[in-house]
Order: sequence, then C-alpha cells, then structure tokens
Amino acid sequence: MTVAQLALIEAPSVAYGALSPMLIVFGVAVVGVLVEAFAPRRLRYPTHLVLSLGGLAAALVAVITVAVAQTRGGGLGEFVMSGAVVIDRPTLFLQGLLVVIAIASVAFMAERRLERVVAAPAPGRRVSDGPGAAAQATMSSVEADMFTPSGASVPNTDAEFEATRAGGLTTEVFPLTLLAVGGMMLFPACGDLLTMFIALEVFSLPLYLLCGLARRRRLISQEASLKYFLLGAFASAFFLFGAAFAYGATGSLQLGAIGEAVGAAAREPAGDTVLPLIALGLLAVGLLFKVGAVPFHAWIPDVYQGAPTPVTAFMAAATKIAAFGALLRVFYTAFGGLQDDWQPVVWAVAIATMLVGAVMAVTQTDVKRMLAYSSITHAGFILLGLVAFDEAGLAATIFYLAAYAFSTFGAFATVAVVREPDRQSGPHLSGREATDIAQWAGLGRRYPLVGAMFSMFLLAFAGIPLTSGFIAKFDVFAAAAGSGAGILVVIGVISSAIAAYFYIRIIVAMFFADVPVDAPHVVKPSVLTTSSIAVCTVVTIGLGVFPQPLLDLAADAAQFLS
Repeated sequence: MTVAQLALIEAPSVAYGALSPMLIVFGVAVVGVLVEAFAPRRLRYPTHLVLSLGGLAAALVAVITVAVAQTRGGGLGEFVMSGAVVIDRPTLFLQGLLVVIAIASVAFMAERRLERVVAAPAPGRRVSDGPGAAAQATMSSVEADMFTPSGASVPNTDAEFEATRAGGLTTEVFPLTLLAVGGMMLFPACGDLLTMFIALEVFSLPLYLLCGLARRRRLISQEASLKYFLLGAFASAFFLFGAAFAYGATGSLQLGAIGEAVGAAAREPAGDTVLPLIALGLLAVGLLFKVGAVPFHAWIPDVYQGAPTPVTAFMAAATKIAAFGALLRVFYTAFGGLQDDWQPVVWAVAIATMLVGAVMAVTQTDVKRMLAYSSITHAGFILLGLVAFDEAGLAATIFYLAAYAFSTFGAFATVAVVREPDRQSGPHLSGREATDIAQWAGLGRRYPLVGAMFSMFLLAFAGIPLTSGFIAKFDVFAAAAGSGAGILVVIGVISSAIAAYFYIRIIVAMFFADVPVDAPHVVKPSVLTTSSIAVCTVVTIGLGVFPQPLLDLAADAAQFLS
C-alpha cells in the first residue's frame, strides 16, 4: 500500500463525551491498580474507598449528562467507535442503573463491622507459632471486612492465620469490582459481536476472582470460583463460536449488518437461514448462561452460596442487568427476522426457568441458595418481555431489571448482618453468617426492623401489591399477554404461587416460630451497609406505590438504535 493510499484512510472518530461514563470507570479502575501496587498498606483501604465511590459518582453524573444530550429533541442516540459501541436509550438507562448498583456494592464491600478477628500482639510480646497459641495470647480483637486477608494462602492454615493477625486486607476487590462494572456497562452497549465478547470477558474475569475471596467458608468459596470459571469459560467459547457462525453466514460481525442480512434471507422464499439459526443458538447459550436461565443455571446456587455476600449481591443485581441488556440487543437488532424460528425455543426456556427455579427453591434449607433459585425464577419472568418482542415488552423488561436489582441487593445485604453467636474459630472471633433457614426462626420478633425489611424484600419477590415486584410482574405479564403469549402468563402466575410458598415460609418462621437454641443475632453495620439497605428498601416500596416516573422513563428508553 502506497503512502497516498494510506493518506486516504480515514481514522475512526472517537466520541469521548459519549463514552465518558465507561472511560471514567475504567480509568478509576486502572488508578486503583496503581494504588494497590504503590500505596502503603495502611492507606490502601481509605484511598480505594474514596476513589471508587468518587469515580462511580462521576460516572453517574456523566451518564445523566450524556443521556440529556443524546435524547434532546427526541434523539435516539448515536454509533461511536465505527459502530462498535451504541450509545442509545436502552444503553443509557441500563448504564445508569448499573452505576447506582455499583455504588451500593462498593459501599457494601467496604463494610468492616460485621467481622471481628484476632488483633496483632502488643509490641515486644512473644507469641508461639500456631493458631491456638496465638489466639490465646491475643485476646483483643479488631474489626475486619468480609474478604480473606490472603487469597493465596491455603484455607485454615497457619499462613492464613498469620495474615489475619497481621491485619492483611484484600483491597484488590475495589479495582476488580470497577473493572467488572466497566465491562458490564460496555456489554449492553456493544454494536458488534467481537466487542461484545471482549466486554463479556472483561466483566467475567474479575468476578471469577472475587467469588473465591470469602473470609469465611474458604473452601466453599474457592469451589464456587472454580465452578464459575470452568462453566463460564465453556459459555464464552459457545458465544465466540456463535460469532464465527454469524460472520460466516452474513459476512459481518456488526449487529445491524447481521440483522439486515438475516432479514433479507428470511423474507426470501428460498432464503437459507440455517447458519444464522446455528449462530443464534450458540450465542444464546453464552447469554442465557449469564442470565441464569434453565438449562444453563447450575452454577448459580453454588456460586451465590460460596461467594462473599457483597459479591453475591453485586452479581445477582448487576450481572443480570448487563446480560439481559446484551441479550435483548442481540435478539432485537440482529435476529429479529428469525422471530418465528427462535420464539418457540424462548417459550420453552422461559417455562422451564420459571418452574424449575420455583420448585427447586422450595426444597432449599439455606437462605442464600433459596435466593439463588429465586433469581433463576425471576430470569424466567424477565424472558417474558423478550417473548413479547415489541416496545412494550422491552420497556417492561428494563423496568423489571431495575425493580429486581434493588430488591435482590437489599435481600442479600440483609442476610449479611444476621450472624451466628460469637465463638472463636481460628483467627475469627465473631460468628459466621446465619444462612440456615431454621436459624431465622423468631428473628423478626427479636429484631423487628430487620425482620420487616427482609419480609418486604421477600414480598416484592412474590409480587405482592404495594411493592416493586408487583408492578414489575404486572407490566411484563401484560406485555406477554398483549403479544398473544397468554399461556406463558398463566404458567408465570402458577410459578409465582409456588414461589410465594417459600417466601411466606420464611416470614412465618421469623415472626411466629419459636426461637432456636444458639439463636443468631443482628450485628449493626456501618453507615455504608445501612445506607445501601435503606436505599433498596425505599426504592422497593417507592416503585410499588409510585411507579409511574420509572415506568415512563423505561417506556421512553425502549427503542434500540439500529
């Protein structure tokens, strides 16, 4: 290629303003990595906390600013980075929601009042080696976070004990979380499959690490991390293979170009749609894995139970938002022409997801596993919006994502403050999370505020009126019924009735059952966790009583730019 020919190539324009929310989050994450590498250990925690919350607040302001600029005068948004990123109304709605959830998640991860561990011995005092001797000599305790002090140490060994006593903190969770948030913000904004795969990996890899960093129940946490990594790697491979088939069928990775080629083939009587259908099937495996739909749901109960509870809350809320955003974009903009072919399959997946999640949740004895199966059931409800495949369905879906995100985050955060009686276990002097449902008996009578808040979240999951869950389910059921999927609505109502049983079972146990021996107690958290739970509570009740502003916002955002 000659110099003259090179001069004719136009460099792609980069709309830094439209990309500013993601650039801010990624930039703060990179700065966080540098802080982790060069800052003194005693300064890392406060520096990360201020940096992360400040960066996310700036990103939220940037999202609002970009949304105002892009939608002024009825605008639908714009393509940036040569079409690789689409800044349209659904993108901005979901990015704003993700940043709000991320702020609450970072605050929850920074909590340091729920755990107490042995303190370092006084200067000059000799302590013999071994956890038992050290714990006897060190009677004082210090507050700690919910992450292991040394992710590289073998669980329940002297190395882990010494790292705890030395005051080790895994502050890497803050930049890892920000990297995951940045990938999640990019995932539903992708305009081509290659960028979407990169975004998928960017937010998945930090989550694999975060799941294995629990301070308590280390072996279960590491098992959860390994399961998530292995199954996630397979799902990513399916997604990439689907992108290859899409390119082979249409000659492009751009979602808009794929949609045009697929639509043209579907309209022709002799059009060949075999390769596009194979591509869609493979892509759907990767995306349905992330949303936790049956039969790609097996990882969710183990990962949600084993991961640190702040990470579980973050995943349960944010991952669903990002994954459903990408799923909707792929189906609406790239494969809408094959609606008659893929819709029966989505019907089957939605039915299986609603029923399997509800039935399996009934059999659970662990609160976190029960909430995990509940999240699978809700994934089935959200898929009803995809079945509707119109603006009403899209609006109902993104409203449901907003309502569910706050409710599930608040539920997991509440679980974290309910603790077993204090007893020494290695370097730990406080009790573990009381996640056995039998332990929650009588909790509502002894701690009415905690019992009332957790009951409110459960009632929202059940879809009881005056909660956000009722409005969300009504909206998505109405959209599905309006598109002719009345049978799905009936099955959804049956699934909701099954789910209501195990939600109400916990409420009855909290307020009407006898208090067990060694009953758990509620540890008062700091303002970081308290404010997160309070916001989730207010939003859950507020959207049940005054849902119209967010419903209108979701309706305005329900139009993809293609």
